[in-house]
Amino acid sequence: MNMNDITLNTKRILPILYSFRRCPYAIRARLAIACAGVAVELREVELRNKPQAMLLISPKATVPVLQLENGRVLDESLDIMLWALQQNDPEHWLKVVGLNNVKGLVRRNDEQFKYYLDRYKYADRYPAYSELYYRQQGVLFLADIELLLAQSAYLCGEHFSLADAAILPFIRQFCAVDPAWFMVSPYPALRQWLNQFLASSLFKQVMTKYPCWQAS
Repeated sequence: MNMNDITLNTKRILPILYSFRRCPYAIRARLAIACAGVAVELREVELRNKPQAMLLISPKATVPVLQLENGRVLDESLDIMLWALQQNDPEHWLKVVGLNNVKGLVRRNDEQFKYYLDRYKYADRYPAYSELYYRQQGVLFLADIELLLAQSAYLCGEHFSLADAAILPFIRQFCAVDPAWFMVSPYPALRQWLNQFLASSLFKQVMTKYPCWQAS
């Protein structure tokens, strides 16, 4: 892949991206911005002390939030990804068969898998069921991903696409809850897919640590 930097630049007016390094929604937004080579001003926020500037433009109070030069605000991660890639898509992330199917897969990730991911990761906060139960519900999605990856190197064929970038940060979080279990789980294609992503220069680039932004 041809990697491009997310630019920290305050010398000219740029779109402003409010982000949190470990948030999977923010990670996937940064992946698309970096791949597209779009320059933004990156503002790393502290979730326990969100800046007023972000809250004023997005009452949702969740990251990522992108404020464009014209004042328009995008506060859905998938919208930010599409915005970046529609400007420049050098790796052809949008050129996949059945883009609507891709959006459906991402929607399932966001609406169903993320629900069980949160409960699996923080099982002590959700005592209605056991950690094992939450994992068993989550792996239903992993099993379907494994089937897709058994047919091709990536979710939509033989090249990395929007679907991979949108879903991998959540798979990473799920598998990190119990790495020992994941290493022996019956998902070899998924493991290879995830490990290749974690070793990529694109992932390492977007996980660069920045100090929390402070309003001047």
